[in-house]
Amino acid sequence: MNPYAYQTAGYAVGALSSLTKANFRRHGEKNIPDGSLIFVINHFTRIETIFLPYLINRAIGRPVWSLADSALFKGGLGTLMEKLGALSNKNPDRDKLIVKTLLTGEAAWIIFPEGRMVKNKKVYNASGKNEARFMILSADGMHPPHTGAATLGLRTEFYRKRLGLMQDKNPVETKRLLKLFGIEEIGPVMTTETFIIPVNITYTPMRGKVNNVNRLAALLMKEVPERMTEEIMLEGSMLLSGVDVDIRFGDPIRAGSYLNSRAVYADMASDQPIDFDDPIPSRPMLKKTALRVMGRYMSAIYRMTTVNHDHIMATLLKYHPHMAIDEIDLKRRTYLAAATIDYKKLGIHRHESFLENQISLLTNDPHGRISSFIKLAKEKGVIEETDGVLVKAFDFAETPDFHQIRIENPIAVAANEIEPLDELQEQIKTIAMHPALRIQYMIRDYLIKKTNLDFDRDYTKHAIPGESKPKTVGAPFLLAEKHPEKIRKETGILLVHGYMAAPLEIRALAKYLSSRGYRVYAVRLAGHGTSPEDLAGCKYSEWIDSVAEGYAIISNLCRQVAVGGFSFGAGLALDLCTRVDGVKGVFAISPPLKLQDFSARFIPALNLWNNLAGKLRMKGVVRQYVENNPENPHINYFRNPLVAVLEMERLMDALEPRLEKISMPALIIQSDKDPVVNPEGSMKIFRRILSDDKAYLLVNTPRHGIINGEGSKRVFTAVEGFLNSL
Repeated sequence: MNPYAYQTAGYAVGALSSLTKANFRRHGEKNIPDGSLIFVINHFTRIETIFLPYLINRAIGRPVWSLADSALFKGGLGTLMEKLGALSNKNPDRDKLIVKTLLTGEAAWIIFPEGRMVKNKKVYNASGKNEARFMILSADGMHPPHTGAATLGLRTEFYRKRLGLMQDKNPVETKRLLKLFGIEEIGPVMTTETFIIPVNITYTPMRGKVNNVNRLAALLMKEVPERMTEEIMLEGSMLLSGVDVDIRFGDPIRAGSYLNSRAVYADMASDQPIDFDDPIPSRPMLKKTALRVMGRYMSAIYRMTTVNHDHIMATLLKYHPHMAIDEIDLKRRTYLAAATIDYKKLGIHRHESFLENQISLLTNDPHGRISSFIKLAKEKGVIEETDGVLVKAFDFAETPDFHQIRIENPIAVAANEIEPLDELQEQIKTIAMHPALRIQYMIRDYLIKKTNLDFDRDYTKHAIPGESKPKTVGAPFLLAEKHPEKIRKETGILLVHGYMAAPLEIRALAKYLSSRGYRVYAVRLAGHGTSPEDLAGCKYSEWIDSVAEGYAIISNLCRQVAVGGFSFGAGLALDLCTRVDGVKGVFAISPPLKLQDFSARFIPALNLWNNLAGKLRMKGVVRQYVENNPENPHINYFRNPLVAVLEMERLMDALEPRLEKISMPALIIQSDKDPVVNPEGSMKIFRRILSDDKAYLLVNTPRHGIINGEGSKRVFTAVEGFLNSL
């Protein structure tokens, strides 16, 4: 291996990696020990042969060489592969060179134990009692993973230990072995050991289409082979479209710890010369040991798969017991699998998108995770749409063409990839098999428990003695009283409280509607009902998620839902209606459209103060909170965090252009003498929404809080009349 050529090629790969849109992310680098290293990695794309040596080299700071398919060492490509530190798997001196470099620690190695690219990700686990036994399905049939990496690790440590034993006992044999491997000094050999590092590489998402690399290949070659076309379509698309590549390093396996038997020790300590390929009495035992080691690292590799939403949805489709698939039902099942399974307890790694609140899967799916999956499934014929109904059109028991499956059916590939994760498979299968109504109950019960636990956690963490209100003020609640004579169980109401307030603010309205037979859920917005410090740490996206969770609770309890809110909560109710299809109606009480719609008494104009302080470099005098004098001191905060005001402004700015999406029946209620919210703001909202059935009610009450105290009954009856009309 030419170190200068390797370094130059590394620079070239580094430059190439910076030009791609692929997001290479390394996890678990702390698991990489000092020592002689063999990285055993699952093999899905040609990309790995080029990029992994460079990426691992950056992690460990040493040359990283790899074994590669001999078919790649033809013509100019072969020269490039050699410069990248790749060694043909047909090289006659392959094993001796690898053992030599591992003995000295001069280079680490990458070996793909699956033996070839596993394009279909189809791996069968026929585990015995004491060891994992995997079988891989390829174009040539079934085959087990290779034991080569395990054998090389064991052979390296066999010779390392033998050199240590011979060093004093038989210097002649020591000298002969050093010459055999081309090693000048024994010192470096005896100060290290060999580790086998399992590595998993997972791609998200897998989408292949004709791209610029295909067009370039067509220009350079008269006839592009079918396999190369497939590889370029998938891998070129992934590099050009910004695929996430999660590279996960597992716990190291000490190869030397498997050489403790008497038979192996007898061979290591033998005075007889042992050449590299000489048969030795312990060879059968070492072969069995290599199988055990291989089973261990293959289990680790497949266990480290980074689970993503495509995996979940593909598996749900696979186990769905019916041919017809309701899209809303699929969203619900996806949410349950993403949000409620205890991945940490199962020891399963998730894509970073799982760190977000998954509730948007049930509302507008802003990242298109479900919509893009359904679109792909339609394109690939996995599902078909007939008269608005989705129908499963692919039997997951089929085995599509190995070399075309990544392009023709990436849904099947995604389902195959997490098959070795047995516990996860069972839990997703259970979710897939539940009746649809049971799924709704599960979501509702989970979210009620979650929102209560979230509040308990936040209150425990942030409540300030003497300042924070009792927990009963801030707790979310569900009212579902039985009124046989005027039952309206079909319709549920979601209520949203205002800024710096709490669910108690809307309890009177909730109780009134409940007494009329409606089921009512009052949401608690993140950062509320605890302390101003908690509110100061919130982003407006968290308030959106709070409302979405409330909507999911009530919509999985009732067949139809109306949404309403007070003050800033009314703005959040309107925002929800721009994100969710199927809301029956919306009522907004004293809603602001802009920050300027709030009076100076509520939002003091401190932006000028902060700008002045910043210009004068007076950071210490920038005020983080301003005093608040609320109408309901038993509910509202007395301190208003400025950062939360800015978040509120951002939400309202984002909402304004989307008001035109609101077309369901709407009711706006506003006090003409509101001291907090300017009526002009609510009128602007009324004008901008496109509902054919909309009404604007102006009440003559000289307070902002028109849903509590004197005059509130008129507001309640107006809301009831609106809901009855739905």
